[in-house]
Amino acid sequence: MSTTTANSHAAPASEGHGCSANPQWGGRFSEGVDAFVARFTASIDFDQRLYRQDIQGSIAHAQMLHQTGILSDDELTAIVAALDDILQDFEQGRISWSVDLEDIHMNIEAYLTDRIGATGKKLHTGRSRNDQVATDIRLWLRDGIDLILDELHRLQHALVDLAEREAETIMPGFTHLQSAQPVTFGHHLLAWYEMLVRDGERLADCRKRVNVCPLGAAALAGTSYPIDRTYTAALLGFERPARNSLDAVSDRDFAIEFCAASALIMTHLSRMSEELVLWSCAQFDFIALPDRFCTGSSIMPQKKNPDVPELVRGKAGRVNGHLVSLLMLMKSQPLAYNKDNQEDKEPLFDTVDTLVDCLRAFADMVPHIEARRENMLAAARRGFSTATDLADYLVGRGMTFRDAHEVVGKAVAFGLQESRDLSGMTLAELQGFASVVEQDVFDVLTLEGSVRSRNHLGGTAPEQIRQAVANARQALQSL
Repeated sequence: MSTTTANSHAAPASEGHGCSANPQWGGRFSEGVDAFVARFTASIDFDQRLYRQDIQGSIAHAQMLHQTGILSDDELTAIVAALDDILQDFEQGRISWSVDLEDIHMNIEAYLTDRIGATGKKLHTGRSRNDQVATDIRLWLRDGIDLILDELHRLQHALVDLAEREAETIMPGFTHLQSAQPVTFGHHLLAWYEMLVRDGERLADCRKRVNVCPLGAAALAGTSYPIDRTYTAALLGFERPARNSLDAVSDRDFAIEFCAASALIMTHLSRMSEELVLWSCAQFDFIALPDRFCTGSSIMPQKKNPDVPELVRGKAGRVNGHLVSLLMLMKSQPLAYNKDNQEDKEPLFDTVDTLVDCLRAFADMVPHIEARRENMLAAARRGFSTATDLADYLVGRGMTFRDAHEVVGKAVAFGLQESRDLSGMTLAELQGFASVVEQDVFDVLTLEGSVRSRNHLGGTAPEQIRQAVANARQALQSL
């Protein structure tokens, strides 16, 4: 489903501290709710986003009530037709929301009863707002996960295509943001791809636990009516009904799990963003981002600011905060449902919105990243990035690795003094550090030779990158 807020015209709450009565549950009370309390406790301003799912769940519940003999044929027909009409009115923005009715469930029920009278009141037989909202959220989040996975896979495709294009582009690999060993740009991009593979697996696994139906748990203990929860779950596309009515209405661990998976995705996107920001600055100049994903400066005409990666990097903190918010929300709640759980929706809604937008921005931007190959190659030539290759060469000539490490360290110190890379030294100079060095040492001291030598599963050799791209495409086709 779309994650945009429904077009609605919320009815203004009354001012001051008057009282209002809720006709859906006011029989127990001797006075109406204080107007401020009504506004304070209402959730319609944000849970209106659940209107499609609420109607979807209500239709399935009505069908189940009919199947078990609780609703007649005519009653089912009237309820379903009215709910379909109400859905169209919501879609067209013809319905106003009432704060006095608290939430999306009571608003829809009030409209239903308004249209078909007493028959509308029968719809709530065998259910509670507790299992109703738990069902709505699971339906909504299931749709949200599917949308996120679509954008995630689109970004994965973009990374794989760019990695294939840059399979032979040499760049410095870093540890501690210091030149370490040469790699290919394609290899680096596939590291991002692998992060997203795990992210997708976590989301798909999370979806299994989201796809459980609470409907029929009622307030907390189930219901005495002869309902068929398996039938309702099947109508709504759930894998199964929730097994325990207390747990079904009171826990939001599925939402917390989703936010945890989302926080990991955003952390990965933030790390990618950091590298894009660094690589696009003048000091690196490894890549050029498309102009349409950047902005300028109001005072410095030369500026091209990588706003999209920067904003994605910033939004990671927002999503991480939502995870902590939900954890804190649940940590001290006794069973079963508590009003605290009204606070689960805004963090959850915003997490889905933020994640979809960030993935969409990256999926649109990545295919148009331009690699500054000469700059990457020049940077890889600095920093003695083939030092490990020289040490491995010496080990192949019979030297222990620790001795080879010391010898190469001395050669690097000499290179720093002379402002020359290892590949720029003469054979005689290298032999001065280790007599076993021969002319073939220059085969491993070149950047091309270094990356080609890593020709094994997971290595940076161009041949391995192309095979990894083929494997990735095959995996993506099976999703």
